[in-house]
Amino acid sequence: MYNQTLILIQCQDAVGLVANISNTLAQYQLNIITMREYVDEEANKFFVRVVCNGLFPDQTQLANSLASVLPPSAQIQVNPSNRKKIVVLVTKEHHCLADILVRQHFETWGAEVQAVIGNYDTLRSFTDKFEIPFHYISHEGISKEDFETQLIAQIKQYDFDYIILAKFMRILSPLFVATFENRLVNIHHSFLPAFIGANPYKQAHSRGVKIIGATAHFVTDQLDEGPIIVQDIRHVNHTYTVKDMVTAGKEIEKAVLSRAIRLLSEDRVMLNDYKTIVFE
Repeated sequence: MYNQTLILIQCQDAVGLVANISNTLAQYQLNIITMREYVDEEANKFFVRVVCNGLFPDQTQLANSLASVLPPSAQIQVNPSNRKKIVVLVTKEHHCLADILVRQHFETWGAEVQAVIGNYDTLRSFTDKFEIPFHYISHEGISKEDFETQLIAQIKQYDFDYIILAKFMRILSPLFVATFENRLVNIHHSFLPAFIGANPYKQAHSRGVKIIGATAHFVTDQLDEGPIIVQDIRHVNHTYTVKDMVTAGKEIEKAVLSRAIRLLSEDRVMLNDYKTIVFE
């Protein structure tokens, strides 16, 4: 059966890698449609995303054949799932969750929400409209450790690829982050660290900022400093009120998060230590 095959590889750089990969794919009668590669010269690391057409190969056999012509310890993925499963964490703000659920409802991307979990019950009625499970786990009156223990247990009830923090306004512990390493994705306004704490848009308005931005990134132990997936900005001016800035900020936040989820669902993002390689 003819089909598209997607191959993701990262390994130590070496002479002839592209030729070795191309020759191996030719042996399987696979025709390369796109091949996007990048070399991190400082780290001596090679990254490539290949899409090819041809007879659908035995995935394990193809991966083994590629491994035989690549440096030791090469990471190879053949045809990862093209329908990424996500769990969404929320607090009270609805704009990012609403965008995610509407996009899923109309099947405009390769992501499927398994469940929504909130530390407030505020967004349950909205989530119910899309017939998606909603779980309420309150953080009030219990320790952070107990809250996260319940949260971890609930998340693990689902099969998922990524956990999306859709304005989930809780600082996660190193243990929680380690439990879901490289699978946590957050969205925040890009005023950080210039405008931290409460009312960042009010702070920004008082300082007369001229751009509003948002960043989608992987979550690490360093608050809001994980590898960046997507960033974007919107220009504002002196006529914008605080309310106008909040509205513009929410629009850019949901657009950036949506773009990040789309890139992840299409396997266009590779982690490179504290950075990402994004093959757009």
